[in-house]
Amino acid sequence: MTDTRTGLPRDATSAVAGTDGVDATGVDHAAGTPGAPRASRPTVATDASDAPDPADATDTSVDAAGRAALDRPVLPLRHPLRWIAAAVVLVVLLNFVETLFTNESWGWPAVGKWLFSPAILTGLQLTLVATALSAVISFTGGIVVAIARLSHNPVLSGLAWGYVWLFRSVPLILVLVFLYNLGSLYPTIGIGIPFGPQVEVTTANVLGDLAIGVIGLSLSEIAYASEIVRAGVLAVDHGQHEAAQALGLPRRRQFVRVILPQALRSIVPAFVNQVVGLLKASSLLFYVSLLDLFGVVQNLSSTYPTDIIPLLVVATLWYLALTSAVSVVQYYVERWTARGSVRALPPTPSQRVRAAVRRGSGRGSGRPGGPDRARQAASGARVVASGPASTIDDRTI
Repeated sequence: MTDTRTGLPRDATSAVAGTDGVDATGVDHAAGTPGAPRASRPTVATDASDAPDPADATDTSVDAAGRAALDRPVLPLRHPLRWIAAAVVLVVLLNFVETLFTNESWGWPAVGKWLFSPAILTGLQLTLVATALSAVISFTGGIVVAIARLSHNPVLSGLAWGYVWLFRSVPLILVLVFLYNLGSLYPTIGIGIPFGPQVEVTTANVLGDLAIGVIGLSLSEIAYASEIVRAGVLAVDHGQHEAAQALGLPRRRQFVRVILPQALRSIVPAFVNQVVGLLKASSLLFYVSLLDLFGVVQNLSSTYPTDIIPLLVVATLWYLALTSAVSVVQYYVERWTARGSVRALPPTPSQRVRAAVRRGSGRGSGRPGGPDRARQAASGARVVASGPASTIDDRTI
């Protein structure tokens, strides 16, 4: 007899079905027959999908490795050469500091006597005035010369290039001495129509010693300041220029409100370095009969030859104090100009000191082995625990 479902003889259908009671069509007759005992199926995996996934074993090993890493102590990297170099430098520095206290030629009592003497303070005041005036004039003039240098007008661009070339080539002391003797070359100076009537004044009446010093310092510094400003303007992204033009802003307003504020981030560090150099270069005013700080020290050294070293130490201390003050101002100006370019402002010195104290006392959140060790371990355990799931998801995707 034949099977009505498969068209095969019943004996062949039974042979195909086997002992499981499942025929060739995949129907379990034993399960469908009431009272018929269910044949037990073999437990051997018959499909590749039923085999253990090798990734599960890998995830288990990753869990074990992660937990072992959490329990392993963190050891810092050794730097023996760095410590040796630091020790050598420290020994040399301590030897020098020892000479400061054991060598009587330094004359520290005389240093204390001259440090705040009226003559020294008068020279210091002249140094500050000359430096401040020259810095303001040089920065303003540098902006003007930089704009002329960037101009499409060939006359302005050529004159600006020639000015920078001339005053970067001539030493500052030569400029000062030349201006000091300008009366010999031009007894009178004036302005008016070329080869026509002019308004003239005596050179000596117009240019005093302080004016000569400030003009000489400013003429030289303008050349350097203009290059600093020009480099800062060129550092601004060209898209900012296009955006300002697209807004229909006048060219003057584009430069003052859009370009220059962004260029200050590049201008300030370099220009403050120039101011520090200008502060030290003001010592050359002594050669044009101006008694600045260095000039007063020179005069006092010739009057009191036994106090030459203490007087030089006094000048050194005052120059160190002035440059340190300028550096502090530079730091806060840079921090102010960086507001729109960084996500978080750099910490101030006081904030750095407080952070160092917290790290030293073990209260810092990132110190290995500190009070936050338990919290760090718990966070790491959560990350490790979520690792296999994340791996499975990535593998599934």
